[in-house]
Amino acid sequence: MNLRRLLAMALKEALQIWRDPRSLAVALLMPLMQMAILGYGVSLDIKHVPLCVYDQENSQTSRAVVDRFISSGWFSVSHVITRYSGIRRAMDRGACIATIVIPVNFSRTLSATGSAPIQAIFDATDVNTTNIALGYAQGVVAQANADIVAQWDAAHGVQSSADSGVQLDPTVWFNETLDSRYFIIPGVVAVILALVGAQLTSLTISREWERGTMEQLISTPISALEVMLGKLIPYFLIGLVDATFCLSVAIFWFDVPFRGEIATLFVTTALFNLVVLGIGYLISVRIRSQLGASQIALLVTMLPTTLLSGYTFPIDQMPAPIRALTYIVYPRYYVTILRGIFLKGSGLSDLWGPMIGLSLYAAGIIWLAARAFQKRL
Repeated sequence: MNLRRLLAMALKEALQIWRDPRSLAVALLMPLMQMAILGYGVSLDIKHVPLCVYDQENSQTSRAVVDRFISSGWFSVSHVITRYSGIRRAMDRGACIATIVIPVNFSRTLSATGSAPIQAIFDATDVNTTNIALGYAQGVVAQANADIVAQWDAAHGVQSSADSGVQLDPTVWFNETLDSRYFIIPGVVAVILALVGAQLTSLTISREWERGTMEQLISTPISALEVMLGKLIPYFLIGLVDATFCLSVAIFWFDVPFRGEIATLFVTTALFNLVVLGIGYLISVRIRSQLGASQIALLVTMLPTTLLSGYTFPIDQMPAPIRALTYIVYPRYYVTILRGIFLKGSGLSDLWGPMIGLSLYAAGIIWLAARAFQKRL
């Protein structure tokens, strides 16, 4: 081995990397982005769980129990419910993860018998968050029981039984078995559609440049918009076929409950398909290398979809700057829609927020993609 030739080759490769901004960006920015996202956006601890309260008694004793939840630091009251039907609406909107229901005769029963039940209802579309929140709720009740039992014993001069105090009666909605597959599989569908769609369309224009056929394409009378639509329509149909296959596997193979409407699922999936195809096409126009376009497509689909869409980690537990960043992460809206349709049976009226976000994203990306391609060398 000749050390001089080895050093010369190493220097040449270093100069090549320095002169290629795309390779340099992938080499430097990807580790930086991964460290920032994983370091700040990923957390298995949850705090200030959004809590709805339905206090039917509204007495000093019932308010003291609610204060226990707030002072623990684990829960934060987001809504006060005035009727039982409002619990379902609040959870459908994502306003709360847990709801505490205190019965109308709570303090009277507690004073007379030393024991009284309260109900805790959890939205189990995210099983990990539900399990942790359930443990927090049980911890709050256990702490409150120590004081309640001591006061009751002192007032009555007797020893309380083991089941005295506030009795938590947890109820789980939307994912009654707490099966983690039920919230993971819809996210997997979003990851697959985003990755495949963007990867395929990221090669459409760059392939023309590498094969030397772009000059022939430009010389034809076809317009830039016709080029875009002609190239995207086949991939749009392929995307719908892929979506049908993935969603069928989720329902019939993994037994994920489907409680929504097929029409809602079709409309939202078509919108998401437009977004990923538009992103891939935009990348293909801007980057004339198939390898470079493929790498950038992987970067802008895989990382945001897996880390910042709510597919793996709950968004409401991320720091405020990262939560704000998730609003420009397009898979966030589709993952929310999929879980709502599958597990909650949500309709278009319940999903108007993420639907608007996804529609605006689709319109903006298609507009940018249409303007990006110019019929000139």
